[in-house]
Amino acid sequence: MDGLKTIHVVFAKWCPHCVPTTVEPLKAAAKEAGLELRLYDIDDPRAGSEADELVRKWGDWAKDYIIPQVFFEYADSRIEHVMTGFSEGVPFTDRAVRRLIDTRLKGGAAN
Repeated sequence: MDGLKTIHVVFAKWCPHCVPTTVEPLKAAAKEAGLELRLYDIDDPRAGSEADELVRKWGDWAKDYIIPQVFFEYADSRIEHVMTGFSEGVPFTDRAVRRLIDTRLKGGAAN
């Protein structure tokens, strides 16, 4: 977590992979770690264009890209794409979010 300052989440309120599966655990983890959390709802015109830019530059870009997508921003302004949701099912996305939190935010072992 060296130099990590912000977690960025591209999501949609209607997506079960996103809310509550990804957004809620990352809100709690960011708060616990003292990190900023920035949420980009793809259905909000302003946030949606920011989300598209983030995914286009650093994420898994396609015209109809998969959500959620999670990015870490570091103190040196570097952006790292760390997760994309799994179209195979919500349980797969849930497992990936928990593993991300355990291994990258808490420093514990992957589940």
